[in-house]
Amino acid sequence: MEQQQFDVVVIGGGPGGYGAALYATSAGLNVALVEKGALGGTCLNRGCIPAKAFLETAAVNRHVAHAAEFGIETNGISSVNFGAAQARKQKIVDGIVKSLGTFMKSKKITILDGVGTLGADRTVTVAHPDGSSSTLTGTNVILASGSVPRTIPGFEPAGPVMTSDEVLMLDYVPQRVAVIGGGAIGCEFASTFADLGATVTILEGLPKILPGLDTDVANVVVRSFKKKQIDIRTGVKVLGHTPNGAGGTTVHFGATDADVENLEVDAVVVSIGRRPYADQLGLQGTAVQVTDRGFVEVDEYCRTGEPGVYAVGDLINTPALAHVGYAEAILVTKHILNEAPLPIRYDRVPWAIYCHPEVAFAGPSEEAAREAGFDVVVAKHQFRANSRAQILGELDGLVKVIAKRDANGNAGQILGVHMVGPWVTEQLSGGYLAVNWEATVAETAEFIQPHPSLTELFGETVLSLTGRSLNA
Repeated sequence: MEQQQFDVVVIGGGPGGYGAALYATSAGLNVALVEKGALGGTCLNRGCIPAKAFLETAAVNRHVAHAAEFGIETNGISSVNFGAAQARKQKIVDGIVKSLGTFMKSKKITILDGVGTLGADRTVTVAHPDGSSSTLTGTNVILASGSVPRTIPGFEPAGPVMTSDEVLMLDYVPQRVAVIGGGAIGCEFASTFADLGATVTILEGLPKILPGLDTDVANVVVRSFKKKQIDIRTGVKVLGHTPNGAGGTTVHFGATDADVENLEVDAVVVSIGRRPYADQLGLQGTAVQVTDRGFVEVDEYCRTGEPGVYAVGDLINTPALAHVGYAEAILVTKHILNEAPLPIRYDRVPWAIYCHPEVAFAGPSEEAAREAGFDVVVAKHQFRANSRAQILGELDGLVKVIAKRDANGNAGQILGVHMVGPWVTEQLSGGYLAVNWEATVAETAEFIQPHPSLTELFGETVLSLTGRSLNA
């Protein structure tokens, strides 16, 4: 292929990359995208989508176990064919990847298969799998090469030791699972395997799992996990493991090197986060800077130090969320078009954790709001009092709203909305809107919630902050 000129060249086909390509194309720009693997990146192929497919399989198994409570006789017996679950997951992933590629081609986006490296003057060289190469130049270049799982020395992926990449390819349920890391991804895997019948232990180095979450929300997850018989061990570090010769291994861990415990398991899931993947971007002859932690440095408009070169998604030190990648793609395109976009308020983005019970929030926790110097008014209501939750049989959880206290003592601007419970990842939009529009309690309390619905609990919690309520 001869050297080609584009308005935008994107390196990386994950949410930030394909989001940028599609949005820029819809704005009339001529776009090329370089991807060395399957379109969709980590989120579609090795992250969000396959992980949630497995969580749904776990949910179905959980529903069968409780079917008798709804008058459906199953004798409480279910048989998990995880090979079928794996095939279903892969069918979903493959279908979306194919649809995405077809859609992008229909939009006249030039897609190149290979590793893209950036050189001087916004020149991108593509090394194709067949050994050939192409050269592209862009008026603008967007770096979106994503991230890869972090690993621990001595726990490199092999045999019973897996990262999220390997565990999502399983076609069986290990009987005993150790999850190293009690963050969002670790808790999703722990929840999945526990609901599929495995014995699960979480090993977390910090004093609590889900660090950074509002304490009331995190406590609900901990109580629910204990009901699932998940063993949560916090304040410990993993020291190594010894394979047993039968496909499993014994994990050595403890609060100190002298206080060692041994845990025999069939699988170890290393879930300690992800690192930015700038390894193959080249960048020689450019002013793009990479930090010691591997992040590409950018300003509030995702601009790097090289004129006309931007970076988005997991490659930069912003919340590692697919929807944040989409937002950054839109921001960059608007900036390229000189539309004076507002920088993203990263402290107000929506967060979602898909373990059971689910977690969703926007804005600071109560602790963070107080530490920031706000005088706050707080209200929280339990899902067990909600009629729809009772119908679903999902009683664990709450909605918590944090508002700024006005000079008259009343609750004013809504600062944070935090939810844990049934389908809260689908309920956050109202709270997210309130937080980002800087709406007040009085304004938001006017919203009418459908009945019976889970979202009534958000409405009731806000209404109670006015000093009046229906049910509190």
